[in-house]
Amino acid sequence: MILWLVLTAVLVWTLVYRYRRRRLYELASRIPGLKEELPVIGLAHSVAGNNEDIMKTLQRISCEAMSEDKDGLIRAWLNNLLYFVMVHPADTEMVLKTCLEKDDLHKYIRKVIGYGGIFAPVSIWRRRRKILVPAFSPKIVENFVTVFAKQSEKLVKHLGNGPNTSFNTWPYLNKYSLDSVCESAMGINLNAQDDPDCAFLKAINKVLSLISERIFKIWLQPDWLYRLFPQYPEHERCIKIMHDFTDNVITDKRKQLKYDQETKTKIDTNLGLSSYKNKTFLDYLIQFSGGEKGYTDLELREEILTLAIASTDTSSVVMGFTLMLLYKYPEVQEKVYQELHKVFGDSERPLQKEDLPHLKYLERVIKESMRLFQPVPFIIRKVEKELVLPSGRILPAGSGVVVSLYGMHRNPKYWGPTAEHFDPDRFLPERFTALQASSFFPFSTGPRACLGYQYAYMSMKTALSTILRRYKVLGERESGPIPHIRVRLDIMMKSEEGYHITLQRRIQRQSA
Repeated sequence: MILWLVLTAVLVWTLVYRYRRRRLYELASRIPGLKEELPVIGLAHSVAGNNEDIMKTLQRISCEAMSEDKDGLIRAWLNNLLYFVMVHPADTEMVLKTCLEKDDLHKYIRKVIGYGGIFAPVSIWRRRRKILVPAFSPKIVENFVTVFAKQSEKLVKHLGNGPNTSFNTWPYLNKYSLDSVCESAMGINLNAQDDPDCAFLKAINKVLSLISERIFKIWLQPDWLYRLFPQYPEHERCIKIMHDFTDNVITDKRKQLKYDQETKTKIDTNLGLSSYKNKTFLDYLIQFSGGEKGYTDLELREEILTLAIASTDTSSVVMGFTLMLLYKYPEVQEKVYQELHKVFGDSERPLQKEDLPHLKYLERVIKESMRLFQPVPFIIRKVEKELVLPSGRILPAGSGVVVSLYGMHRNPKYWGPTAEHFDPDRFLPERFTALQASSFFPFSTGPRACLGYQYAYMSMKTALSTILRRYKVLGERESGPIPHIRVRLDIMMKSEEGYHITLQRRIQRQSA
């Protein structure tokens, strides 16, 4: 009797559940799906396996969405969750401008950094965005080039002390990126490049790995269940290290600003805060949010941690892929070097902000690297209201959209038959402007596009130019125009085998 009551209750619940979602099922049936979709679980079995297998599955789905019969949109059920994988430029542009709420999968990284601008719910993001926009103005960002140049010189020194054979550059690039962001964002000389056991950097890398694992392993997702696994204590330990470090920085900054205010002369008061030099993002966030009445310490921590994590990982990934592509295509590397020699000659002077606009070919190389090996290959948004797309398809409320930048950036419909080729000159103005406007956006697009794109380009151009002026990057040349690099999805898309290169010095340093 009890069994029949339970079965009846389950049946009634299922019927009510499906009736309430009848519009979602109706619209979902109009969009073609994948053949391997299974009843109940959908594609859940296809995203099992290690991080490389998961990336291969998502690459395959993205390529399927490019096919003529799918026209840039494909359905993907994940258990009871409905997602659409999208590579159609016009439809994508509308989604990123209209659907501003992040998907629930972001909650796992929110547990680490809170509601920083990138991951915050719309209700929090709108207020934060107004404060972040002026903090990332070009006038402010360009003054951090001196930080990038100083840290790049240190990077080159450490690379020069590395082995004479092939070695993995990831630890070097990762430490450079963190040192740069800590000094520019917090005013802290972390010296991760000189510290093989930097606790803050180790905590960042470990917690990102744990988050990635949790996203793709369903049994690790419920909080109550996660606490029973051995990953949980390590997860909490890393969070504590990151929070304690950032909280101490904020406390010290508050004390410093209070002291400066108390000792400020009348002349200083009249001058105000018009000088941008020697100020950090933390200074600007406090100032633009209203000083002591502005951001709380928690809000400051969320924004600074978001910037530190996003900048460190993204820049390191892009520079790593770029160096690998340059040894695979030595003729491209030689063109980069000739441009650098034209700007710097035989001088080993540090790069200055005035040099950056002249590094046009290097910028094209970086953009082409990001097109083929986008560090953030997927953007996931919620569809909260039924949405009619420019293509005429309708997305139901309650679904999610996976914008595949991997697919967008490799779609031959918009990039031509050489879409898979490594060709920096496709970013020449006369060639790039002829493309579909929304076919390339490595920093997203729409209201929630990344504000730090200029900061990232400046940091990467400074570091790469400093390396390539001193060293020739060697490795096995690619046999054809399509670069083959195994990749995995680990929050960001990374090289599965690391970023291995060999360096050969170009210019002998002058003796002191």
